[in-house]
Amino acid sequence: MPVMTKTPLGDDIVILSRAEYDALTLGRGDEDAADAAQANSILADIESGTETLLTREQASELLNAKTPLSFWRRHRGVTQEALSKSVGVAQGFISEIENGTKTGDVQTLAAIAKALSISLDDLVIAKPVKFAKKRRAGKRRTPLIAAATGQSRTRPRATKRSPKTTSVSTC
Repeated sequence: MPVMTKTPLGDDIVILSRAEYDALTLGRGDEDAADAAQANSILADIESGTETLLTREQASELLNAKTPLSFWRRHRGVTQEALSKSVGVAQGFISEIENGTKTGDVQTLAAIAKALSISLDDLVIAKPVKFAKKRRAGKRRTPLIAAATGQSRTRPRATKRSPKTTSVSTC
């Protein structure tokens, strides 16, 4: 059982038995070997040119770009027209994806990534999830359709407690 104590200077320390220490460090050699293999793989990808390194300025430019596509296309020196021909879509569609007005489907984005020699992950930015605010007790939500049309619900909803009501209002 570990013993928790303090040093003469007041720092917290824990005293473990050899068995507890060995149990904590047992898989550490395997983890270190796996980390070294991962690092070697990345270094090999960099040397072969399959992994791209960015300078601080380029990374800042990527982060400040409207979309990753706009950065990577310019970084690779490819025009929208050339990229659209390579991918087989209209130049305007490339422009819309680049400006963020359209997202493009997975197949199109994969083709764009391949044409720019980047991964699909390099083109896609995960948007943060917004959590719904908690409703205050007693406040009823307006149905989506009613909210969009500005109408309010005129008929009650069907509930399990009223078996005579068999339809649900769709407004």
